[in-house]
Amino acid sequence: MFVASKMVDRYTPSPPPEINAGGYDLRIISGTANKQLAQEIADRLRIQLEPSEIGQFADGELNIHIRNNVRGSDIYIVQPTCTDVNKNLMELLLLIHTLKLSSAKRITAVVPYFGYARQDRKTKPRVPISASAVAQLIEKMGPSRLVTVDLHCGQIQGFFHDTPVDNLSAENQFYEYLNGKNFDKANLVIVSPDAGGVARARRVADMIHAFGVVTILKRRVAANVIDEMQLVGEVSGKICVIVDDMIDTAGTLTKAASLLKEQGATKVLCCATHGIFSGPAVERINASDLEEVCVTDSIPQSENLAKCPKLRIISVVPLLAEAIVRLHHERSLSALFYSRN
Repeated sequence: MFVASKMVDRYTPSPPPEINAGGYDLRIISGTANKQLAQEIADRLRIQLEPSEIGQFADGELNIHIRNNVRGSDIYIVQPTCTDVNKNLMELLLLIHTLKLSSAKRITAVVPYFGYARQDRKTKPRVPISASAVAQLIEKMGPSRLVTVDLHCGQIQGFFHDTPVDNLSAENQFYEYLNGKNFDKANLVIVSPDAGGVARARRVADMIHAFGVVTILKRRVAANVIDEMQLVGEVSGKICVIVDDMIDTAGTLTKAASLLKEQGATKVLCCATHGIFSGPAVERINASDLEEVCVTDSIPQSENLAKCPKLRIISVVPLLAEAIVRLHHERSLSALFYSRN
């Protein structure tokens, strides 16, 4: 069962037992990247979002001021490093630095979308490993902990040598969404858009008791440019759900949808954690064979919702709010990683 919010195309899973952090010195501070997400987390925890001023000087330098005394507090900064990636990353670094100078007891950076994650290794000579460089920058500021959602590559956790990283997953949220569709499970296939995502697709398929998993093998000639695709598995007469961690320009996604339809799929949907939607992404989705595209609110989506009737939003607010409460009370996060069967 789903609870619809004020926005018709925005869905959240049925809420768990009430989370109440009242009476504890727990503070939520938001950057400018996704203030709506931070506000909804604070509302769910029944606390006020901490007032802050984040602006820019005439030359573009950031100007940050935390209004209230935070000495001895347990602070959670909500700041995905989405577009504008460089500005939002610098904002995150300066927020951590500001809170360190303000004598906060513990600082947890909640970064639902971790920018630069796709540059996690050297693919040719004389290029940076940007994900590692970003990890070093964040770690140098001295946060107590980092919380992310569906990192593009799990090994990025290993780029942080002194800071614990909790990489949460939106798979349970996808389960809620797909289960509410009441699809015939015997005709439901989960699709991995590449070999690296097979494990994720298998977990979702097991949770929803889908018929099986198929994989798309692709040959990439440049970033966001696919030369060739091959399908491994049978999709004729099946409902296909592509499961991925992010959608950027949607070129690969829409080509995959066309391939699945050519091979006889009756419906093609997509569930992806992070909807970046760069450049022509929305136009491509609108013109594609995709019936629905479901992403989380890790990145703001209000503008894209207005342009794309196929777009659906699942909230990660319950997931992040529960993680914050568990961390604040020094409780395990293991329960948040368990798959539903």
